[in-house]
Amino acid sequence: MPQYTPPLRDMQFVMHELLNAAAELKMMPRHHEIDAHTLDSVLEEGGKFAAGVAFPLNLSGDQQGCALDAKTHEVRTPDGFKQAYAKFVEGGWPAMVCDPKYGGQGLPILLNQCLFEMLNSANQAWTMYPGLSHGAYAALNEHGTDEQKALYLPHLAKGEWTGTMCLTEPQCGTDLGLLRTKAEPLPDGNYKLSGQKIFISAGEHDLADNIIHLVLARLPDAPPGSKGISLFVVSKFKLDADGKLGERNAIYCTALEHKMGIHGSATCQIDLDGAVGSLVGAPHKGLAAMFVMMNAARLGVGNQSLGLTEVAYQNAVVYAKERIQMRSLSGAKSTDRAADPIIVHPDVRKMLLTARAYAEGGRALAMYCALLLDKEHSSDDADERKEAGDLVALLTPIVKAFLTDNGWIATSHCLQVFGGHGYIKASGMEQLVRDARINMIYEGTNTIQSLDFLGRKVLGDGGAKMRKFGKLIAEFVEDEGVDEDMQEFVNPLAELGEKVTKLSTELGMKAMGNADEVGAAATDYLRVCGHLVFAYFWARMAKIALAKKDSGDDFYKAKLYTARFYFAKLLPETAGLIRSARSGMAPLMDMEEALF
Repeated sequence: MPQYTPPLRDMQFVMHELLNAAAELKMMPRHHEIDAHTLDSVLEEGGKFAAGVAFPLNLSGDQQGCALDAKTHEVRTPDGFKQAYAKFVEGGWPAMVCDPKYGGQGLPILLNQCLFEMLNSANQAWTMYPGLSHGAYAALNEHGTDEQKALYLPHLAKGEWTGTMCLTEPQCGTDLGLLRTKAEPLPDGNYKLSGQKIFISAGEHDLADNIIHLVLARLPDAPPGSKGISLFVVSKFKLDADGKLGERNAIYCTALEHKMGIHGSATCQIDLDGAVGSLVGAPHKGLAAMFVMMNAARLGVGNQSLGLTEVAYQNAVVYAKERIQMRSLSGAKSTDRAADPIIVHPDVRKMLLTARAYAEGGRALAMYCALLLDKEHSSDDADERKEAGDLVALLTPIVKAFLTDNGWIATSHCLQVFGGHGYIKASGMEQLVRDARINMIYEGTNTIQSLDFLGRKVLGDGGAKMRKFGKLIAEFVEDEGVDEDMQEFVNPLAELGEKVTKLSTELGMKAMGNADEVGAAATDYLRVCGHLVFAYFWARMAKIALAKKDSGDDFYKAKLYTARFYFAKLLPETAGLIRSARSGMAPLMDMEEALF
């Protein structure tokens, strides 16, 4: 049977030693009372919930899945899911980062990041139900009217209601300009919505009393394309003037998708048959409002794969230490047994260390982004807020695409460590691989993230945001370049930084001649930049580990070994990626369609 131990020690390392988070948070008026003890205490309690409540439901939830009652349109989640959610609400976890004026606790986003990493390790399917509510809360908090905020946010903050994001339709996924759902004005200022949505995560379930749908639709006078999309909030139940639940609204789940993974998460087809909703934000400006939720979701999806990477690694290590197969090529290591444990074999170690390096590197990046979000939302310095916002915007597609690509690699490697036992259900490994696969697809496929990253975040502003992150790297290289012990980390980091600068310039020049050059290079380019970001954080973590390698704490020894593995075995992937990115669009586009 699989097992999971929350990685509290590594989270504390990143939080306190890498990011100095307590001191950073104290600079923000909203978090001036935060200290390291508070951060650690919340982490510990969150880990207990993830490991003790959510994790035991992961295998059974996958096997049982969700069930739809076609007559009532109600969805029953797997056994135990509803009770686990009740405990989640009772513990105050939905309210953790929400504004106290809406019943929230006002704690840092950084803590929420760590909590949801652990929840995703424990049970990604279950975690999707409360996870999407944070995005709905954020979108309404930023773009909703005072009345909408008062009506919806307290219930979302307390977890009494959950939220969804209703974008995709049968004929349109990423290309929302093709959207057809209609919204017709009503005399009372509300709107009547009609249309069909598909792939709606947590679109119907039995965990909470009500579900708040954020729905994209077109007004009668909407211009064509993406400039004619408006955002509406549609409650599962109609609400009276006091916000009490009334009769059923005409928004129904008509089918559940039968999926490769995340079986415990209800992925719904949703029909709106004259459902009543209210406009969020300005008419025809719905994408700007929805992008608040979409960007939160993209960071959340990266966090899902981070969680799966960690739990897959943990179980593969346990198995590799116990499973005996053959002898070490350099001679028997366990002479008292018939064979050696497979952890003695170099390639098994390579697979394990790949997962470990991607988990720990991803954790550093994800927690860094969460702290940036805290600065963007809570700093009293306007320049600091803008700087943090620019860096989050730059790094969001990397978190989404690089971490989910790595999660797919890592979970597959960890299944391989188990061999045939990984391919059967009892070990739990095949579920992790299946669950990980969706993360590369939804909230904008990883190709879309790559196009956004290269086309908008890098070339779109002339490299301004990229130079901000480059400045961080340059300052670190300058500070540490004189330290002989840091050369194995600093030199490859500096070299890759120079290569990325040259590649960015080259691709920008090509794109001026033909925009398809961006499409041809974008995926390779994002992965190169993902490694650049990881190399920066791994070099910083190596510096800390070097200083404490003789402390007697094996944690720092392991961190240093993992850093060396990353630079020696994973970072070199960038050489081939750069060569591929430079090869241009001709190898892809020259062949006529008829020859496919």
